[in-house]
Amino acid sequence: MNFELNGQQVSVDVEDDMPLLWVLRDELNSKGTKFGCGFAQCGACTVHMNGVAMRSCQLPAVAVNGQKITTIEGLGTPEALGAIQQAWVEHQVAQCGYCQSGQMMQAASLLATNSNPSEQDINNAMAGNLCRCGTYPRIKAAIQAAGKRLREGK
Repeated sequence: MNFELNGQQVSVDVEDDMPLLWVLRDELNSKGTKFGCGFAQCGACTVHMNGVAMRSCQLPAVAVNGQKITTIEGLGTPEALGAIQQAWVEHQVAQCGYCQSGQMMQAASLLATNSNPSEQDINNAMAGNLCRCGTYPRIKAAIQAAGKRLREGK
C-alpha cells in the first residue's frame, strides 16, 4: 500500500483493515496522532485525507492507498510552526495536551475552507473534538487568531 504522508511517499505492507492510526504510529513511527477512544468519537486521532478531517482510528488502511495524508507533523516544524500551531502556543491552549494534535487538525480543516469563522462556525466544526481539560475558550481564541494570521498571509 502506497500513500503520501506529509508530502513524502510512503509504502507499508499491512492488513487492509488495519486502522490508519496504527499504521501511522506502529508502522511509520509517526507519534503525533493520538489514540483516544477508538470509536471516532473524541477526535484525538484526527488527520487530513486529501485536505478533509478524518478520524484515523476508524479509517482502514486500504482507504488511504494512493491518497494524501497530513498529520500534525505536516502542519509545521518546531523551527517553523504553522499558523495554527503558532496560535496554539500564543494562546497557551494545551494543558495536558493529549487532544491537541486532533484539535489542531480539525481547526486546520475548518480554516482551509473558512479563514474568518464565526464563533458558531467554530463550535460546529469543533463539536466532535473533546478536551478533558476544558480549554475550549482558548481553542476558539487560537482558531480566530490563526484565521487572522492566514487572512493576512502570515
